[in-house]
Amino acid sequence: MHWGRTFGGAALLLVLFAVALSAGDAAGQTAKDMVGSWTLVSSTIAQGDKKVEPFGPSPNGAMMLDAGGHFMITLTRGDLPRFAVNNREKGTPEENTAVVRGSIAYFGTYAFNEADGAMTVRIQGGTFPNWDGTEQERLITLSGDELTYTSTNPSAGGGTARVVWRRSK
Repeated sequence: MHWGRTFGGAALLLVLFAVALSAGDAAGQTAKDMVGSWTLVSSTIAQGDKKVEPFGPSPNGAMMLDAGGHFMITLTRGDLPRFAVNNREKGTPEENTAVVRGSIAYFGTYAFNEADGAMTVRIQGGTFPNWDGTEQERLITLSGDELTYTSTNPSAGGGTARVVWRRSK
């Protein structure tokens, strides 16, 4: 028996297996891999040479994707001002403007196309009524416990949004 050739072949197989597993994070993602609860890491919009953080440098957010194809997403600035009166319907014009500019929430259904890594969301409702009843596509990359999507129709105007999420533990 040639131990050197046997060991070398086994080592090569292990290396090929490890490469296949790491490539699977990007290429072999399925809708099942995305199901769960996600916490916002960052949100940026590229507008030409300019990058904007629409929810500030310390954003808050959650995304839920269920196995039945339903989703909900909420993003807020980490520095939203508190209202002077403890009644959300009695905010000042400045307080209301800060909240509208610093948050978005929407929900609906989604479908994931494994062939091209795109998720189509069908928005049923949310805090930006212009999106109600629309379909939008997000390109998804999934690497371990980090999910990133890009979208070419951000609610804050033109450009390309890049939103990074971490799986909630």
